[in-house]
Amino acid sequence: MRIVIAITGASGVTYAQRLLDCLDPVANEIHLVTSNYAQQVIRDELPGGLRIQEGVVSHNIKSMNAPFASGSNAFDAMVVIPCTVGTMGRIAHGFAEDVLLRGADVMLKERKKLILVPRETPLSLVHVKNMELLLMAGAVILPANPYFYAGASTINDLVNTIVGRVLDHLGVAHTITPRWKEEHE
Repeated sequence: MRIVIAITGASGVTYAQRLLDCLDPVANEIHLVTSNYAQQVIRDELPGGLRIQEGVVSHNIKSMNAPFASGSNAFDAMVVIPCTVGTMGRIAHGFAEDVLLRGADVMLKERKKLILVPRETPLSLVHVKNMELLLMAGAVILPANPYFYAGASTINDLVNTIVGRVLDHLGVAHTITPRWKEEHE
């Protein structure tokens, strides 16, 4: 698969790090783009910096030369993780002033998988209406709402519940989180 991972300035960059850790750049073509403010959040939340595996291709936010910026070279999927509600609003309304937003716009227009992982609470009506537009356009909205029924005992376990769901929606096999089990009577 050809996958774009985009990181915005929302708190929760650990979700992006875990997703990058779980995707194999030998088995998949992985491209990475970070917003300007994401750099500050990475410094604040990942003191050791973002770990990028060899083979992952990074792109400058202002460059439109990335292959995923054109529908003639559409990728299979794009994940914006974490996704600010501001980024979500710009994507919902077709603003494409940088390669992250243009990549998301291309995913929608080419009917490819666009997964947005917002990490915001509470939501305003504006946020919900933007989500509605995105859902109608074909995006997957996958809020960073971890589940607890699997017996999570660490923050990493909770992070895995979200990243596992992203991997499920990408169609990437994983074992990072337990599956829901049938109840035995």
